[in-house]
Amino acid sequence: MMVLEEILASLIMWLFYALIPCLLIDGVAILPAPQNLSVQSTNMKHLLMWSPVIVPEEVIHYSVEYQGEYESLYMSHIWIPSSCCLPTQDPECDITDDITATVPYNLRVRAILGSQTSSWSTLKHPFNRNSTILTPPAMEVTKDGFHLVINLEDLGPQFEFLVAYWRKKPGAKEHVKMVRSGGSPVHLETMEPGAAYCVKAQTFVKAIGRHSAFSQAECVKVQEETLPLALALFAFVGFMLILVVVPLSIWKMGRLLRYSCCPVVVLPDTLKITNSPQKLISCKREEVETCATTMLSSEELFRAWI
Repeated sequence: MMVLEEILASLIMWLFYALIPCLLIDGVAILPAPQNLSVQSTNMKHLLMWSPVIVPEEVIHYSVEYQGEYESLYMSHIWIPSSCCLPTQDPECDITDDITATVPYNLRVRAILGSQTSSWSTLKHPFNRNSTILTPPAMEVTKDGFHLVINLEDLGPQFEFLVAYWRKKPGAKEHVKMVRSGGSPVHLETMEPGAAYCVKAQTFVKAIGRHSAFSQAECVKVQEETLPLALALFAFVGFMLILVVVPLSIWKMGRLLRYSCCPVVVLPDTLKITNSPQKLISCKREEVETCATTMLSSEELFRAWI
């Protein structure tokens, strides 16, 4: 009986010393595996998260691997390292670029400290990107003159947008337009003066066949055409004034130039010629002859003077 107790005690001690190397490496306990794995997925952005492993005065790194549907069915021993976490210090990993198909993905994480590694922790339920949460898109509704314009946020190449817009009045018809990408202004409609228009939008992801809820409607109002009408009236009046003033000014300037260059002189009546030039010449000759025949001598003039 004593022999059996000694053998049992020796066996227990042997097992204890045999397990010490498994529990301790260089005086440090084996790293615990990360816990509480989960995936937060919003608008096709997938983030794998876990509880951090705490080791005092040490920096822990993490390694992430995934396994697609084909690998899990036909090559279960093959795991693919994540392209974005090789390795990472953060207790999270953006696996968006790794999830390329709408199929279940297995995900696992382990901790790394120097040459030590923890065991793998695997996500309890495979992740499928069709479970992502789609939110209404952020948008900016503006007016460019009489044009209704919308600018949607850019959520990536997989997103399309369904835009609904209508004139804000009872019984107005709602129009729908598909916008293929965000990040740039899109013209929706030419608005009527003085009317208000409202717009709302939702996202659509063809890869998963799902769409978000509609965003809150945003409305804009275009002003009346009071200023353009006043400008048009002013331009018309100005044009009519030009049509009247310009010809009148040209006529007046012509009169002034004509008077300055070729003035009209009015002759007195004594200088006006009433008869023909030939008759006038003949009259002048007769008068000269008469004067010549009646000339007095000098003696006769002297006597007449006395």
